Order: sequence, then C-alpha cells, then structure tokens
Amino acid sequence: MIEKKQLITNKEENAILIGLVTKDQTEQQVNEYLDELAFLAETAGASTVKRFTQKLPHPDSKTFVGKGKLEQIKQFILLKGNIQLVIFDDELTGSQIQHIEEALKVKTIDRSDLILDIFASRAKSAQAKTQVELAQYQYILPRLRGMWKHLERQGGGVGTRGPGETEIETDRRLVKDKISLLRKRLLEIDKQAFTQRKDRGEFIRVALVGYTNVGKSTLMNVLSKSDVFAENKLFATLDTTTRKVVFEQTPFLLSDTVGFIRKLPHHLVESFKSTLDEVREADVLLHVVDISHPQYEEQLMVVNKTLAELGSAEKPTVTIFNKMDAFIKNTFDEWLEEDVKKELLNDLKQRWQNETKGSCVFISALEKQNIDLLRQTILNAVREMYQIRYPYRAEFFY
Repeated sequence: MIEKKQLITNKEENAILIGLVTKDQTEQQVNEYLDELAFLAETAGASTVKRFTQKLPHPDSKTFVGKGKLEQIKQFILLKGNIQLVIFDDELTGSQIQHIEEALKVKTIDRSDLILDIFASRAKSAQAKTQVELAQYQYILPRLRGMWKHLERQGGGVGTRGPGETEIETDRRLVKDKISLLRKRLLEIDKQAFTQRKDRGEFIRVALVGYTNVGKSTLMNVLSKSDVFAENKLFATLDTTTRKVVFEQTPFLLSDTVGFIRKLPHHLVESFKSTLDEVREADVLLHVVDISHPQYEEQLMVVNKTLAELGSAEKPTVTIFNKMDAFIKNTFDEWLEEDVKKELLNDLKQRWQNETKGSCVFISALEKQNIDLLRQTILNAVREMYQIRYPYRAEFFY
C-alpha cells in the first residue's frame, strides 16, 4: 500500500533557482521565467536565496549546466549554508537529478516537479487528487532509473509531495499498473461529473479562463455574489466552481477554472483535461488578463495557445483586462498630466479594441471598477447565445 508523505514542512526551505540561456530562450526570457519560478517556489513554501544562469547551446546531458557552473553553485551552497533546495526552470531527467544531487548534496527538483508539488498541496476533491496523483506517476515513469534515490528523501518539504513510498517500488510494471488504475478511477469520476453537468438543464454556460493568478476567482465572487476561495498565489483554484448567475432575468452558469501557466507539464495538462471540460463545453469564454503584469501579453498568448489545443479558440470570447488600478499605479508617474495619461490610456484601449474586434472590457475586480459595463457585455453575449442555442427559450429572457 502506497503511503502519502507529509505535505508541508513546518520550516520554510531556502532555495536556489537555475535557468539556462539557449538558442530557444533569451536572457530576458530566462529572467522572466525565473521571476515566475520564484513565485512558484514561494507558493510551495520555499524562499529564493540566489539565482544562477548560464549560456549554453544546449543543456548538458549529465548535469544540465556545465561542470564549472555546477562547481560555482556547489561553492555557494557550502559558503552560504542553510540551502535545502535547488530548483531548475526546465525539466530534468532522472539521471541528471541523480548526478546533480551527488555533486551538490542538496535536494534537486525541476519546474514540473515544483508545479506538481503545488497541485498536490492544493487538491481537495477526489477528482483533483486523482488527477494530480496520475500526473505524478506519469512524471516518475520515465525517470525511474535515476529517481528512486530522489524519492527516498525523508522529512517531506517542497518537491516531495509525490506519491512517496515507505518502501520504494523499483518495478516499472507496478508504476504502470498504478497509472492504469488511476486512469480507470478518473474515468469513473469523469462519468459522474458529466452526468452532473447534463443535469444542469438548458442554460448557457460561461467559463472564466486565464493565466494563473490574474484574478478569476475574485471576479467570480463579484459577478456571482458568492464566496469562492481567492488568494494571491499561483494555482489557488484547482477544482472547477460553477454558480448560477442571473443578469436582468437572464440566467446562465458561470464556471471558474484552473489557471494556465508557461511550461505547464504535458502530463499535467493530460490529467486535468476532464477539469478543462468546463472550457470545452462552455458557450462563452471570459478570458481574464492581468494587465498590470509586465508580461501580460505573453500570458495572453499562452492562454490562447492552450485554448487552441483544447479546440476552444473559436468560441465567443470576451477579453477582460483586470487590475487596471494596479496598471495605472505601476505605469504612470504621479506628476504626469491628466490629459497625457488619458490619451495614453485611450491609445491602449483602442489597440485592444482593434485586436479583440471590440470584445474587451477594462476593469478592476478588486476595486469593482467598470463592473456594470462588464455585466452588460456578458449579458449581451449570453443573450446572443440563447438566440442561437435555445431560440425557443430566448424570448423569456428579455
């Protein structure tokens, strides 16, 4: 019987972050990715002490970074002391993890391992827990040869929220059997979820989508007047929450979905496809964007790419640029003349009006700014879909 390890340590771990500048990743991109990795580490309960980057044509097959850089990292760990964790921004093989840990004498994980760790700590429902466990075993399977030592770590902590065993199973067949069992269990849960969705009746379905931590849950609370968990951390929401909402006698179902992120592990996307059924089955998408984030345009593209992979890119979509209050505060000097500020804001809004063909709204969910316009925009989109999907019902909603 496989036993779960301790989810969270009582003591915060100190971490080093490592990124590689290659022909596929510029130095600026790597620094941006490391910013996000630091936020992921913080979400998991680790504090970033130092970052290391290196320029290489491609990752070293044995240690990912070069021998000289690895020695530099080792010397820093020895000098600094009290470093419990090394996190690489790209996926490592089991063999690489083994070689790096032998050299550094410190627990080593990669971005995928870290994301899985966060998902494991956030999963609450049977569906989410099963999806995470399946993703964990899929992550482990190709790394069996070098990872068993990695999995034997005691004491829990960041990166050890996997399906840890008290007695390590070295037989690949046992892991495959476990994956098969979890897939069957997930199919049963999915059938139940599908039945529940069918029982919702003939309502237009609206789904909130977007990058993680853009304010979807906060907006869900504003629009549905409910109390959905919202937190300034990545992946605060794993389980889909659905509420019935009524705007001007027009009812519809509003769902909050799991946030997307760059370099999301493929096996995690595969495992969570059932959760993303809310996106695939939605009639209207509300794509929430944190416009105050320095890389909001790249985040927007990441979400659009994921929606395309889910076959949902062509759905009617309202793009919601959230956190306008933070954007104005971060972007404009307090001494800037109001006319200039207004002109710059108008240029920004006009640009995105053109990009989205007029289907966008600029708001602050936290400050409840421009919410009336957003509600009217959603109402128009929902009523239009009723006319298309359920024309015999649409007349009752006007």
